[in-house]
Amino acid sequence: MNAPSIAATIHPTLRSRAPGLLLAVAIGLLALLLGRWAPLIGGPVFGIVLGIIVRNVFAPDARFTPGIQFGGKQVLQWSIIALGFGLSLTQVAKTGLESLWVTLITMSVAFLSAWLLGRWLGVHDKLKILIGVGTAICGGSAIAAVTPIIRPDDHDTAFAISTIFLFNVVAVLLFPLLGHLLHLSDLGFGLWAGTAINDTSSVVAAGYSYSHAAGDYATIVKLTRATLIIPVCLVLAFVVAAREKRKHAQAGSAGHFSLARIFPWFILWFLVASGIRTAGLLPLAIQPALHMLAEFLIIVALTAIGLSANLRRMISSGARPILLGLGVWAAVSVSSLLVQLVIGQL
Repeated sequence: MNAPSIAATIHPTLRSRAPGLLLAVAIGLLALLLGRWAPLIGGPVFGIVLGIIVRNVFAPDARFTPGIQFGGKQVLQWSIIALGFGLSLTQVAKTGLESLWVTLITMSVAFLSAWLLGRWLGVHDKLKILIGVGTAICGGSAIAAVTPIIRPDDHDTAFAISTIFLFNVVAVLLFPLLGHLLHLSDLGFGLWAGTAINDTSSVVAAGYSYSHAAGDYATIVKLTRATLIIPVCLVLAFVVAAREKRKHAQAGSAGHFSLARIFPWFILWFLVASGIRTAGLLPLAIQPALHMLAEFLIIVALTAIGLSANLRRMISSGARPILLGLGVWAAVSVSSLLVQLVIGQL
């Protein structure tokens, strides 16, 4: 990689982001058309699959990296905010409260299974925490949030992110098919996807691939779940600081913890957008256009995420983290369905 490419990656500008964004948009347009042709699969799924194919067959060079990274993060957040314009605050609050206790149960299952299965597989504590938090809350975002608190090796962080991403892709492809086989209702599938799929992008993709109503419900459930990264990080910071204080007579890691840094600010803007819709400040005539914009932004974001997926790196991560991720993910997925079965929602 030459010097300008390195500089563009570290200090991205609009010009440096243009190649990657244009590539994601071009593939996203194709995915949108394919989604219209095969609605059962949907544009978001086509986007992530086409992105993975392009990344691993054609291997775009470093010029595309800043734009791809921007698409996979910022564009995704914009798409969630745009979705807020189509949802009332009443609906958001009702869904969030309805799903909270199911979310808490599946989170508990994720942490417990990560601890037990991790011990059995011989996976060390920091990697268990990373995979457990990533599966329980919000995938790579949760891993990024806890990394400066527990301070794992970069290799462990890469292991965890690769493992979580692998099962995100599997979930996007598998969940809608399983949902139809199980004859889940829109709300039932939305609750299942929102509580059992790791990353926000994958929840949105699977939800809207199933139905519009399922996508709306899954998105709210997932955003409610994502906010729980704050108390989880606070608890981890307290535990790590206490351990460091006992060991070194000082709270070594506490100084690296920042609530403002880990807070998912796009959720706040999602609520603002929802508030604008609730207050009737949004003309009805432009709401369909905003929904179409949100749908396309989701497809572009997922395409960018696919373009960043290195399958060779995932395979080289080794078997134990993948087995741990599979076990925790399966436990969360099954527990979410069992809870719905118990309460008679299935």
